[in-house]
Amino acid sequence: MAWGKILGGDERKLGKEMQDTIPPIADKRMAVRVTAAAERAIRGGHPWLFASGIESVSFTGRAGDLAVIFDRKRRFLAIGLYDPDSPIRVRILQQGQPAAIDATWFEQKIEAAVRIRAGLLATGTTGYRLVHGENDGLPGLVVDRYAGTLVMKLYTAAWLPHLGQVVAAITTVGGGQRLVLRLSRAVQKQETFGLTDGQLLAGEPLAGPVHFQENGLWFAADMVHGQKTGFFLDQRENRARVEQLAGGKSVLNLFAYTGGFSLYAARGGASHVVSLDLSEPALAMAVHNFALNQITTPHELLAGDAFQLMAELAANGRQFDMVIIDPPSFAKKESEVAGALAAYSRLAGAALKLLLPGGTLVMSSCSSRIDAASFFDLVHETARVVGRPLQEIERSGHPLDHPVGFKEGAYLKCLFAFVP
Repeated sequence: MAWGKILGGDERKLGKEMQDTIPPIADKRMAVRVTAAAERAIRGGHPWLFASGIESVSFTGRAGDLAVIFDRKRRFLAIGLYDPDSPIRVRILQQGQPAAIDATWFEQKIEAAVRIRAGLLATGTTGYRLVHGENDGLPGLVVDRYAGTLVMKLYTAAWLPHLGQVVAAITTVGGGQRLVLRLSRAVQKQETFGLTDGQLLAGEPLAGPVHFQENGLWFAADMVHGQKTGFFLDQRENRARVEQLAGGKSVLNLFAYTGGFSLYAARGGASHVVSLDLSEPALAMAVHNFALNQITTPHELLAGDAFQLMAELAANGRQFDMVIIDPPSFAKKESEVAGALAAYSRLAGAALKLLLPGGTLVMSSCSSRIDAASFFDLVHETARVVGRPLQEIERSGHPLDHPVGFKEGAYLKCLFAFVP
């Protein structure tokens, strides 16, 4: 659906204002020369050039300027988006062969991403990731589809000067009735030229949460205020696996958010489901999601800190046939890795105290700074220490709509295991 077809009067004005208020990129491309190590990384397909890998730049650029990277023999190496305020100084768009970074280039990239996800609609799924940033060749830019609503999230201000072309490409290729803009916390701290987090960029205004389907289940998501873009779409396949394992089981879902795992467990025949989360509004949305699907499985809500409430459950003698742990990323930077590992170990140990003999543990991590092998080893070691060794059912990684294109892009891992 083309930009012009979905923009009414106010939105068309917004598009014109957007183009007028955001300074254009420099007419001249920046010339960037890099260290030998950075050159090797770029040739290997890495999408980031860090500030420490830059030896010289031809002029002081602004966020969004196109930076042409040259190798040591002054040959073209790559072109990307410059961001002077980020440790990731250049996000690579094109490597190996020169290309014009224009509306046609953006449209072709988004078309390629859309083709990869084409089969999802046949699974009763209308909520999924349409563009997965670096892993789809558009570093720092994510687009999620929620039925007729598209949500674009920017993780670098370098995309702002290109927003007109990108929005046109997304609405042309991706379709939908509306497009909502989300800005990362880092971008919100920078100059955004009047653009705000949750702003409508195209189409009809939102009238509350958006309803979408995932494997035939209905969910509601808040596109404007919800975490990420409103929902954790990357856990779709793990939720489906929980459904297969939940029959007849009592289930505790930790860090439940809006009840994704809980709802799948209930549809899978769970006898009783407990959703635990710090956010009361998120738990209220979980109740709404159960009602949307007319599921009447007993559903208990616990609002508060997971560690504290797990201790209280254990003290009260509560135990479950299945415990699901889907915590937030505990390690967003290298200095937080040790603390994150300790937190995962504490969670696993506390969960095992709540598991009945023969119970199932489902535990995931969404931190790219903790590799899968280290995470799985940690969970197993914790289980051995507390005297409840695990027998694995399976391990999982990324779903189709969250492809992995480079090492740091591999963040999601999940362990399914049971306690004999």
